[in-house]
Amino acid sequence: MIRITIFLVFLWAIFSGLAFSGTWHIERVDSNGAVGYETSMALDSSNYPHISYCDATNDGLKYAYWNGSEWSFTLIDTTGVVESGPSIALDSSDYPHISYGWSYDYLMYARWTGYTWSKNSVDAGPSVGYETSIALDSADYPHVAYGDWNNEDLKYAYWNGSIWSVTALDTAMDVGYSPSIAIDSLNYPHISYYDFTNSALKYAYWTGSTWSITSVDTNGDYVGWYNSIALDSSDYPHISYCQSTNDDEDLKYAHWNGSAWSITSVDTDGDAGYYTSIALDSSDNPHISYWCRSELRYASWNGSEWSITHVDHPNVGDYTSIALDSSNNPHISYYDYGNGDLKYARYNP
Repeated sequence: MIRITIFLVFLWAIFSGLAFSGTWHIERVDSNGAVGYETSMALDSSNYPHISYCDATNDGLKYAYWNGSEWSFTLIDTTGVVESGPSIALDSSDYPHISYGWSYDYLMYARWTGYTWSKNSVDAGPSVGYETSIALDSADYPHVAYGDWNNEDLKYAYWNGSIWSVTALDTAMDVGYSPSIAIDSLNYPHISYYDFTNSALKYAYWTGSTWSITSVDTNGDYVGWYNSIALDSSDYPHISYCQSTNDDEDLKYAHWNGSAWSITSVDTDGDAGYYTSIALDSSDNPHISYWCRSELRYASWNGSEWSITHVDHPNVGDYTSIALDSSNNPHISYYDYGNGDLKYARYNP
């Protein structure tokens, strides 16, 4: 009789939607003013989330992390207008490193030293530092991809141990939007980005002696917006991005299989693929968070098929950032634009 009762409760939970929705833990992390857009998240060695984001109320860069019992908040920079592109990475000591745009004219870099926050300017110029992306190499040195909107270039900066080296990587007209960077096992950078002039998703990587630049996808209008890159165990790139054709937006996914690019339309709901973020699990399977129709969605590949989950709604899901914990469970930070708050979701199997 007990087994029958449990089975009936299980069926009721499934058909009422409670069994599925209960697997996602969703919380409002910060609602202190207009906060939460341009989120970026990383997980530390304890699988605790660290999130960088913009605070529009204070025109500042803000940082939140879970210390095991509660969220801790720091307003890192309020000396200028921080309105664009903070990106976070954690080093081997779980200390955060953040790249961001400041006062519309500077690429800035901030890191926690263990005692205090250190901040410095990496690059300066009109409209430098929009849409930054940061990654750390095996020596914990930062590498940053970012846009120079005044010159319409993709730029790349890295710390070599003593100075910052800055390169205008792609200087074709109107490129460098939505850059995303990853570092391979040789400490070489790989960058995906959007080429507005040619309406193309582009990919650049350092070979060890020169930069190789490729157009990955040109099939449609605005192909490559909101892209995100991750590298698998073979250092092959996997990229999520948005494609718009005749005002229909799709979530797309491209990966290098060793000889050619394989391209898939993952979500063709017609308004999908904004603010994508990608992470790969221990089997090199992709997991993607993104915005679609005023909600946060999550797509994952299990090795044979794609699964799409509606995580949170309504009026949420901008600026998603995904990371997988040591058990391959997804954690997602995102913006609640209906309330102007920072939100966070994690999957509990």
